[in-house]
Amino acid sequence: MNRLSCDSVDSLDHDSESKQLQWKGAIPFLTIHLMCLWVFQTGISVELVALGIVSYYLRMVAITAGYHRYFSHRSYKTSRVFQFLLAFFAMTSAQKGVLWWASHHRHHHKHSDREEDRHSPLQRGFWYSHVGWLLSDEYVQTDFSVVKDLAKYPELRVLNRFHFIPPLLYALLMYALWGFPGLVWGFFISTTVLYHCTFFINSLTHIVGRVRYNSRDGSKNSFILAVLCCGEGWHNNHHYYQSSVNQGWLWWEVDFSYYILTILSWFGIVWDLRTPPDHIKAKILATGNTINL
Repeated sequence: MNRLSCDSVDSLDHDSESKQLQWKGAIPFLTIHLMCLWVFQTGISVELVALGIVSYYLRMVAITAGYHRYFSHRSYKTSRVFQFLLAFFAMTSAQKGVLWWASHHRHHHKHSDREEDRHSPLQRGFWYSHVGWLLSDEYVQTDFSVVKDLAKYPELRVLNRFHFIPPLLYALLMYALWGFPGLVWGFFISTTVLYHCTFFINSLTHIVGRVRYNSRDGSKNSFILAVLCCGEGWHNNHHYYQSSVNQGWLWWEVDFSYYILTILSWFGIVWDLRTPPDHIKAKILATGNTINL
């Protein structure tokens, strides 16, 4: 049930063309990718690479700890002010609005790897699950009925409506501090890498990796993606117990976002962090015939 052969992956890719893609709406997304080509003009240096890495990980933490673990799963609590700051900074990733992101993610968990799942590689193929669905005209709108607990905050609704403002301001900040090379590395390159590492959680971790728990879908664990995505690679853990603030459950399962949230809890910025009970973690599925990553 939780495994997919390579032949199955290939056979599913035909579904990638099943939805109408709105290329006009994809212009900002494609432009960010194309702007990375300016690297041939800016060149490569230790300072610029470091800027790109720092910019990437700062915003990856905002996505994983904010968009995902807080807004989508409410795995901890925080103040209204920090909630706004978390949403704003996560939105500098240019992954649309906070309510849009949370509503689609909640829908994914409700229908994980079933026909209704909007980005399941088992249903629609790798390409569509990775990026195709984001370009589809079917999923442009926010389903506010799924995020009523968040939509009651007018400031979040405003942010969601004007989702292009945070990434624009972030790009201007990179330019103001480090000039055009900083814009290219600190925004365009880091944002592009941020896109695809985030999207790999939707696509790749439902195809390859290790299965520990019977989550009744194709979710799998990946150490590599856990390092790249601040703990999100422990995807099988997450799908088995979605409300947990930590996704790495064993001592060696790296989870940078959880470490940061733990530190923030020491200062009272966040609280009521929900972790999986021992009896949940103990239900290990004895299986090894999966593709490692």
